[in-house]
Amino acid sequence: MDELFTRYMYYERAKQGIKFTTTEALRKFYEKDQYVLLKREETLSNLEKLAAFWRNVLRQDDAIFSERILRRLAVLNYAPNGMWTYLVSVYFMQYKDAGDLLEEKAFYEFLNKITAFIWAYAFMRPGVNALRSPSYPEMIEIVNNRTVDFEEYKFDADAVHNVIENYVFTNGRPITKSMLAWWAYNNENQKLIPLDVSLEIEHIFSRKRQENEGSLTDKNSLESLGNKALLEKNVNIRASDYRFDDKKKYYQGFKNDKGKDKAGTRNFELLEMAKEKEDFTEKDIVERKKEIIDAFIGYLRQNNLLNE
Repeated sequence: MDELFTRYMYYERAKQGIKFTTTEALRKFYEKDQYVLLKREETLSNLEKLAAFWRNVLRQDDAIFSERILRRLAVLNYAPNGMWTYLVSVYFMQYKDAGDLLEEKAFYEFLNKITAFIWAYAFMRPGVNALRSPSYPEMIEIVNNRTVDFEEYKFDADAVHNVIENYVFTNGRPITKSMLAWWAYNNENQKLIPLDVSLEIEHIFSRKRQENEGSLTDKNSLESLGNKALLEKNVNIRASDYRFDDKKKYYQGFKNDKGKDKAGTRNFELLEMAKEKEDFTEKDIVERKKEIIDAFIGYLRQNNLLNE
């Protein structure tokens, strides 16, 4: 419940033109002027509509959202911080129609814009507190029916490229999972994965294989972005220590000795690898890392977030 009130607070802050990065405590915000905001007739209705919107997001309701919208929301579910939920809440409150729906094309463009920006900003200035400075003014733009463009915070392509190139993508860093989710859904053939499916970070070239073979010449290759993908927890447990030739059957699914079906992954890229590749080597890691980084820079360019 607190989270719902927090999301709505950002809408009311934006309407008041508040862009200060220091945020009031939730209770203090609603207590102002003898709870005048809570006493307004429309506030309860607005809170109910916002709650319904987020229920539909969590349910991935395809009667409410298009497939491509649900894919963007699925990526944002793995955002490195929660600021996206406040931006989306403000957007919904401002642009919902009489049926509490959003115009599909504009919402899709908005979701892409904030995804690209939040991901890049997490590399350049990590931490949710740093994200307040560019986000709060954009919330004010939203409630004034102006386009979100982050005009004062655009990125230098070479700078972003260099940061990502040299970033250490350990499993404990939120941006690692964020990038892998973005990359998975960057493939148009990737089907929507339910939000309640537990996804973990898979080493395609496994740690155990490196321990046994030592065939990776660069010590950074094992933890490279090019060597990681999202994989369902139950599949990851079974596939984690195997050579790639053995991993393929776990990615694709198989029948065990008792004839019981063991489900494979829904990650389209891993399924394609399993069909097309005999092995996954250090060369593949290097090439895949470059492909991911180049695609992400292209995504920033597509969303007009580069200084060019």
